[in-house]
Amino acid sequence: MGTDPRTRRHSALGHLRRGRHSSPASPVTSRLESEYCDTADEGPRFLFLQPSVALSKRATIVARGPTEPREPKIERRTQTISCVSVIAFACLGCDPSDSGPGSARDDEGGVPAELTPSSRPVPSTGSLYTDVTADAGLDFVHRCGHVSRHVLPEILGGGGAVFDYDGDGDLDLYLVNSGDHLPATGRPITATNRLYRQEPDGRFTDATDRSGLGDAGYGMGCAVGDIDNDGDLDVYVTNWGPDVLYRNDGNGTYTDITVLAGIDNSKWSMSAAFLDFDRDGFLDLFVTNYVRLDPKRLCTDNAGRPEYCSPEVFPGISDVLYRNDGGSHFTDASVSSGIATARYAGLGVVCADLDDDGWIDIYVANDGDPNNLWSNQHDGTFVDVAVLRGAAYNGHGQAEAGMGVAAGDADSDGDLDLFVTHLYGETSTYYRNLGPPGFDDVTSSVGLGVASAGYTGFGTALFDFDNDGLLDVAVVNGAVARRDIVLADQPPFWNEYVEPNFLFRNDGAGVFRDVSAQAGSFATELGVSRGLIPADLDRDGDLDLLVIDIEGPARLYRNNLPPDASAWLAIQVIIPEFRREALGARITVVLDGHRIVRHAIPPGGYLTSGEATVHVGLGGAERVERIEVRWPNGQQEIFPGCPARQVIQLRRGSGQSSG
Repeated sequence: MGTDPRTRRHSALGHLRRGRHSSPASPVTSRLESEYCDTADEGPRFLFLQPSVALSKRATIVARGPTEPREPKIERRTQTISCVSVIAFACLGCDPSDSGPGSARDDEGGVPAELTPSSRPVPSTGSLYTDVTADAGLDFVHRCGHVSRHVLPEILGGGGAVFDYDGDGDLDLYLVNSGDHLPATGRPITATNRLYRQEPDGRFTDATDRSGLGDAGYGMGCAVGDIDNDGDLDVYVTNWGPDVLYRNDGNGTYTDITVLAGIDNSKWSMSAAFLDFDRDGFLDLFVTNYVRLDPKRLCTDNAGRPEYCSPEVFPGISDVLYRNDGGSHFTDASVSSGIATARYAGLGVVCADLDDDGWIDIYVANDGDPNNLWSNQHDGTFVDVAVLRGAAYNGHGQAEAGMGVAAGDADSDGDLDLFVTHLYGETSTYYRNLGPPGFDDVTSSVGLGVASAGYTGFGTALFDFDNDGLLDVAVVNGAVARRDIVLADQPPFWNEYVEPNFLFRNDGAGVFRDVSAQAGSFATELGVSRGLIPADLDRDGDLDLLVIDIEGPARLYRNNLPPDASAWLAIQVIIPEFRREALGARITVVLDGHRIVRHAIPPGGYLTSGEATVHVGLGGAERVERIEVRWPNGQQEIFPGCPARQVIQLRRGSGQSSG
C-alpha cells in the first residue's frame, strides 16, 4: 500500500510492499445450465460442474426427531474544511451556482466518458492484494464447534468490524467468534470474540481482556455506532441466542448495557446496522433475524450424507427495529413501524437512502424469500416496496438465496444501486437504480452473472480498489453444502466447503471485468469465507481487505496500489452537536466538471461493520473543485475545494447553505 502520506509511522501492513437457493419450493435436481460454463472472456476461473446437483444445494429433511463527552478523535493530519464567508468561499474556487444534477448514464447504460476520471489499466505486474496477516500480528481463528449432526448455525457465522475503538486515529479490528462447541452442551465457550488494537507501528495486539468485549455467546456478526452521541463508538453483537449491546466507556473499556438499554432479542439474529430513521439525531438499530431453528432436526444431501438444512425447513421470523429514545435506551418499534409484518429468513442488510428523498430506507437480503425494501414514510413507519420497485426478485421473477448486500453508485449516475450475493446455482444480482421507476436486474449485461453462478457468495463490497473514481465489486465465497471436488488442504471436513473469492473491476463503460487472476492471495487463498470489510487500515490512501472465514484464520490483505497511482480523498462528515459522523449523509465531489456521489454508509452487508469515513478515488485529479453535502436532516451545504491525497473533515453548519 505504499508510503503513508498521512502519518510518519512505520506500518506492518506496508513494509513488505516491495518484496442458495432457488425460490422457496422443493429443491429441483438438475445440471448447471451451459450458460454458466461460458468463461471465454473471463480469464482463469474455478468452475464446478457436477451432475445431479440440486440447484437449491440444500439438504432434504430426515425424520429423526421432534420437530465524559468529547469530540471524535480525528487523525492528526486531518484537515477541517469550512466556508466562513461567501467571499472566502468564492476565492477558494467553489462556485455555489454550479450545483446542478449529476450526469446521467447513456442510453446503453454505460458510464459516459466524462464521468470516468481515469482510464488507467490495472497494473500488469505484481498482484493487486497481498496477505499480510502474519506480519500484522493478527492471530484470530474462528471456531464454530462443528459436530457430526451439522447444526445450521455452524455454517453461517464469521462477522466482525473495523473501527477506531480508542479514538487514537488508527483503525482497530473486532472479530466475532461462534464457539469451540455448541451452546447446548452446557460447557463454557472459550473461543470468544476478540478485539485487536492497532499499534503505532501498524501491528495488532489483542486488547480483548482489558476492553471487556470478549462476548462468549455463539456469535454471528456485529454493528458499530455511537448510540449516545458522546464521541466514541459502541458495539452491538448478534448471536444465536441473546444479543449484546456494549457501551464504550471512553477509556478503552466497554460495559454490557443490554438490559439497561431495553434490548431483548434472543432470536437467531444475523446482521445489524445503525441508522437514524426518524432524523432525531440519535442512532436507531435494525437487526435481521433468520429462522426459528430446531437443532434436533437432521437433514441429508442427495447421497444420504448428513448435511446442513435449508432454511426453508424452518419458519422464518420477523426482523427487529429498535428506536433510540435519546441516549442509551431503545424501544422496540418493529410492530409500530410495520417491520414486523414480514417473517422471512433475513441475512444481509444495508440502511441507505435508496429513493433519494433524504430519509434512510432499509434493504434486507432474505435467504430463499423475496427481499424487503422498507421505504421510509417519514412518520416512523415503513412500507415494503421491494416488489413494486423491482428489488424483491431477480429478473426472472424468482426469489433467491440472498446472503450479503452492498449499496453504492456503481454506474455513476448519482443514485444508489444494489448488489446481492447468492447461493451456488444462482448468480449474484446487480440491481441498477433507475430512479423513480425502481430497480432493474442487469446482472448478465454488466458481466457479473457467469462467474458467480458456480459459487456461494456471502460478504460483498462496492468499493474503489484502484482509486479511479469507479466502484468495483469484491465477493467472498464459501459453500453451505459439500462440493464434489476438494479444493484445498484444509481440515478433512471443511476442505469440501472452501471456495475462491472474486474481484471485479468497473471498466467505466458499464461492464465489470473479472480481475481475480490479478488479485493475488485474496483470490488464491481458499476458505469458507463469510465476512468482508474494505478499509484503509494503514492510512496510505487505498482500500485494504479484511476477510473472516468459518473455522479458519481471519485474513488481512494489503492493497498494492503504487503510492504515485490515482489520487484519492477521504471525507469525514461530522455533526458537531452530536459529536459523531453523519451516517447516511450524501456527498458529491465535483472535479473537472465531473460529479462523484458517495454516501456515508459503513460497509457491512453481511455480519460486518466498517468505518463511515467516505473514501473517494479521484483518478488523475490532484484537486477537487468543491464538495456538496446533504446531511441526514435534509440540510444541504457546499464546501470549498482542496488538494487530493488527504483526510478532510466537513462539519455541519460550517459550509455555505445551498438549499
